[in-house]
Amino acid sequence: MPEAGGHAPTHSALLELREEQQVMQEGYRFLDEKRLLLAAEIVRRIRDYEAQRERFNEMHRQASAALRQTVRRHGLEGTAVYPAAPLDASEIRLQRRSFLGVTLIQPETTLQAEQPAGPAENPSPEARHCASRFRTLLEQNVILAAITGNLHRLLEEYRRTERRARALEDVLLPEIRESLHELEAHLEDIEQEEAVRVRLDYSQQ
Repeated sequence: MPEAGGHAPTHSALLELREEQQVMQEGYRFLDEKRLLLAAEIVRRIRDYEAQRERFNEMHRQASAALRQTVRRHGLEGTAVYPAAPLDASEIRLQRRSFLGVTLIQPETTLQAEQPAGPAENPSPEARHCASRFRTLLEQNVILAAITGNLHRLLEEYRRTERRARALEDVLLPEIRESLHELEAHLEDIEQEEAVRVRLDYSQQ
């Protein structure tokens, strides 16, 4: 009797194949649930990104307005040579957590402006306000960068999970179903042949 799907036509082989099918089905259910959870998290993160992007745009408008006021006060050249406040004491702390095996980052930014290297010849509240606005804008940019990185990692994990789920759904599970069907058909043929042989042996006695 030929083998079905590489399996000898025996009841033990049938049981093993059914167990393998059950494991694959459980794996598929896990991957299917995982990709749904990942998709929901991606949607949530996209909404967060959009909200933070709107906040960034508003901060950018405020920083641009502060820069225009500074240029009106000091002129373009005066603004260009205005002493910058170093950010050497600034710190970005990253809190990491895992979501379904994906590392997500939440930054905590502390941008502390130090005193300029030299005094300004013509200090002004406009220049100080401008520096403060751009410092806040930089902090918001760090938040956006972290969200973008999280989205890229979540999307990559979703695609990887999708490929595995599709492989099980479209290839492996159909193959094992076909093998089970062939093996069951072979076993049925064997049982029928055995029944016929028993009847013939009995009739010849």
